[in-house]
Amino acid sequence: MPGDTRTASISRRDFLKASAAAVPVAATANAAVADPKIQYGMLIDIRRCIGCHGCSVACKAEFEVPLGATRSWVEYVERGAYPDVRRSFLPRLCNQCSNPYCVPVCPTGATYKRDEDGIVIIDPEICIGCGNCILACPYDVRFLNPDTGVAEKCDFCIHRVSKGLAPACVEACIGNARIFGDLNDPDSEISRQIATHPVSVLRQGVGTEPNVYYIDADHAGEREREQGQYIRITTHRKQQERR
Repeated sequence: MPGDTRTASISRRDFLKASAAAVPVAATANAAVADPKIQYGMLIDIRRCIGCHGCSVACKAEFEVPLGATRSWVEYVERGAYPDVRRSFLPRLCNQCSNPYCVPVCPTGATYKRDEDGIVIIDPEICIGCGNCILACPYDVRFLNPDTGVAEKCDFCIHRVSKGLAPACVEACIGNARIFGDLNDPDSEISRQIATHPVSVLRQGVGTEPNVYYIDADHAGEREREQGQYIRITTHRKQQERR
């Protein structure tokens, strides 16, 4: 109205949401940085994992993860032919990829890979909850927090790591199945273990270059069952099917 001196207020997130469509994806494609001086990673020794879920419970407690959402979880993998059937466990979390697909699809730059340690994080102040990163992640490790409306995932407990502490899941593991450290340091425990044991990563063929490694992991999927083979994957998370 003429003479109306009131000014409209807009939050930072609302502004970014309104302008996100005008930001070309190419503008964020360079957000992935060159090899960092430190590249934190995790090694999970399945031979030591007992499927207790201590890791996922510790994660939920550390971040007050809402019901129905998960930053990390444990899958049960059962396979074999009766009576020779084996059960193993497969802990899942963000793979902190060297070539993360989630970074270039973020229209605001909220998702990025840190220069100093290679951890892929989400800035909640500029995340608009568009869900692009959730769809781009081939490991299905991201979710929209129903309370905040922004994307979340494992960030290796960066608030703990910055203080010299281990991630909550590592500290909670009663079997000492998890080793966290600098993959670029040949003298670190994680590097020594990877150098002396056969290791694998999830979905190696997709080209993300994961920094979470496994010893003796069974990556079988239910679609891979052979004649006479029984394979079943179960999980406690809301999304029952594996991406």
